[in-house]
This record gives sequence, C-alpha cells and structure tokens, in this order.
Amino acid sequence: MSIRRTLAASLAAVTATAALVGCSSETGESRCANDGGIIECAPDQRSAAPKIAGDLLTGGRYDVSQARGQVVVLNFWGSWCAPCRAEADDLEATYQATRASGVTFLGINVQDSKDKAVAFEEGRVTYPSLFDPSSRLALALDIPPNTIPATVVLDREGRIATVIRAAVKQDGLQPIVERIAAEQPASGSR
Repeated sequence: MSIRRTLAASLAAVTATAALVGCSSETGESRCANDGGIIECAPDQRSAAPKIAGDLLTGGRYDVSQARGQVVVLNFWGSWCAPCRAEADDLEATYQATRASGVTFLGINVQDSKDKAVAFEEGRVTYPSLFDPSSRLALALDIPPNTIPATVVLDREGRIATVIRAAVKQDGLQPIVERIAAEQPASGSR
C-alpha cells in the first residue's frame, strides 16, 4: 500500500510540474513574427540554440559551436521524406550561393537508417549531416519528427533567428539567409 501512495504522489508531482511549466513558459517562437510557418525573430528577441553536436554520416563528430561567427543553416530531413527530396536541390543551391558570405549548412538526419541516409545524400548535397536517428537534436530545437522537413537558421552568435516548418525553395530561403548574414554582430557579443 505504501508503494502505491509513493508512486501516486510522485506521479501527481510530475503532472503538476509539467502543467506549471507548460502554462508559464513563453516559447521563443511566441515572441517572434510568424508568417505562414516561417518564424523570424528580431535580434533582440532571439534565444540561444541548445547544444547541437553529434556523429556525422560520413564519420567523425561535429559541434555547431565550431561554426560560431558564421550563420548556420540546419536542415532536418529523412530519406523517407518526399518533401525532403524535393527541397534538396534548393538547399544545395542556397548553400553554394551564400557560403562565401560566412554561411554554413548542416543537415540533421532523423528517424532513419544510416545506409539509407548516406545513399540519400550522395549526389544531392555537399554539406555535412549529423546522424540523429532518435531525433534528440530535433526535439531539443522543438522540431517534432513528424514536422520535417524543417529548417532553422542560427545567427553568427548561435541564436535562433528563423524557423521554417515546411520544405524550402531557394527563392524563399536565400533572402532570409542573406539578410541574417548581413547583420552586424551585437556589441559585446560572445
């Protein structure tokens, strides 16, 4: 009987904490402009991105903090995702068009097998991808796996500038990336 009460009390405490957090926290996205699934945050409204690091599909490890000072475009994708296949050429074209201005791209493969992910990338994109079959990185950025493809643009200070919860086209993504790349770093930034 004592074990049941302890479990019931623990469950009640967890439920109450979850309800409190859900009601009281203001997400970064709610402070930013939302235009048809494209959420853009002004520099003074941006929040720091969580740690984004892991194993690359091609081997080795990568940590986005290595790219501090560059604009980083994160694209969440899966080999099983038809819209991901459709946007790959536009992502690669935007990468090629913007990389000389201090922009880097990083794919993040979710809910996939490594073999299928590697085969998907061949001939499609030249930038690296992290392998995240558990979707841990996607969830850390509030990207549920059932909402991919999704693209997140980090500014030069590692803050979330834009979240796009749909497939992208070059003519829509490139102006966003160029605008963020043209921003002046905040004085006294990290």
